[in-house]
Amino acid sequence: MSSITTFHNMTKVSSFYGKILTIFYQNEVKMLNFAGKNALITGSTRGIGKAIAVEFAKLGANVIITGRDRKSAEVLANNIEKEYNVKAFGIDLDLTGDISKSFEEINSFTQGKIDILVNNAGITKDTLFIRMKEEDWNSVINVNLNGTFKVTQQVVKLMIKQRYGRIINISSIIGFIGNIGQANYAATKAGLIGFTKSLAKELASRNITVNAVAPGFIETDMTAELPEDIKAQYLKQIPLNRFGKPEDVANVVIFLASDLASYITGEVIHVNGGMY
Repeated sequence: MSSITTFHNMTKVSSFYGKILTIFYQNEVKMLNFAGKNALITGSTRGIGKAIAVEFAKLGANVIITGRDRKSAEVLANNIEKEYNVKAFGIDLDLTGDISKSFEEINSFTQGKIDILVNNAGITKDTLFIRMKEEDWNSVINVNLNGTFKVTQQVVKLMIKQRYGRIINISSIIGFIGNIGQANYAATKAGLIGFTKSLAKELASRNITVNAVAPGFIETDMTAELPEDIKAQYLKQIPLNRFGKPEDVANVVIFLASDLASYITGEVIHVNGGMY
């Protein structure tokens, strides 16, 4: 076989695989297109929640921003609308109280259609268990677990009617390995795993997937308050030798909400740099 023939054959093969890769890439892009989808992200005025909301907006989703402060939620929603040309709505959502009024506003914005729910809102009240007050225990349970229950129950009703939905619960590595001074927080994040797996089985027949993401040490306002010596101790436990960024978690949430993950439900994906 001449070198010219070989060259032509290689060119044909290269062209063939080039077309295959192009088709594959186009399909991937299509599967990561959230245009026309409505995504509700709780606790999304800062940190991980904000990163998730921004990533959804970048990919065309309309987003509902919630937090304890309505003004902060509205400011972020306005910024997202201007920058990414999607619809955004900011609202305060008190997860410890009656959320029905808030959902009347949310449903008015979405016209009763929510495709994606990310349960991200959470608080900490850290102290050694022997010193932990019942109020410290209850407040964390009320937001992290009961709040997730309330929001999910509101949204699931809509998703069942739609026969479509993606629910992603933000757990934590602490729910798996525990941590000194965080018995209340660890209990809620472990509880979210059982909640996720049970709900996944209940809703699968309605084309609704339910998964969880368990972040490790992520650089947020919450972790920024830790003393430097504590941060150094955590860093030693991370094989990748760096702290995670909110975008690291957001990328996994995007995957789980996309058609690329349509056959994944009841799973937990750890985003922790190898910290176990």
